[in-house]
Amino acid sequence: MPDPTHLFAPIRHFIFDIDGVLTDGNLLISGDGSLLRTMNIRDGYALQLAIRKEFSVSIISGATGQGIEKRLNGLGITDIHLGIRNKVSTLEEVCAISNLNLSSTLYMGDDMPDFAVMKQVALPCCPADACKEILSISKYISPFPGGKGCVRDVIEKVLTLNQCWE
Repeated sequence: MPDPTHLFAPIRHFIFDIDGVLTDGNLLISGDGSLLRTMNIRDGYALQLAIRKEFSVSIISGATGQGIEKRLNGLGITDIHLGIRNKVSTLEEVCAISNLNLSSTLYMGDDMPDFAVMKQVALPCCPADACKEILSISKYISPFPGGKGCVRDVIEKVLTLNQCWE
């Protein structure tokens, strides 16, 4: 894959899927039937730093759960869209409401529900362990798997190029 550094510089808006990107894609099912996920603390640091440095962060995911929203809100993320089946229409809504330009947008996904939306943005990215179809359309493939630092990887690249990484 050619060096994608030039693709990261114009990014001002990050959009992430949850399962397989912010998590490793595994679910722990508790005795009462609730679903538990783990998220990487370093990804969390990068997300809150991006927001503090005035980059926008959105979540578009098919995942649901109060725990997810609580964690993301705790990082400062307020543009959270959970239980989404049509990610393209949600992307269009997010862009219209927030006056965002797709030419400055990065989306990181890992599986087929992300395919169509990834084709809409300037910088489609994925974790190292994404499915083959997503790997084939990604302009950047993080060396890190989902839930293991791939989110920090892309945020750190953008913030470093914009002299905002601490």
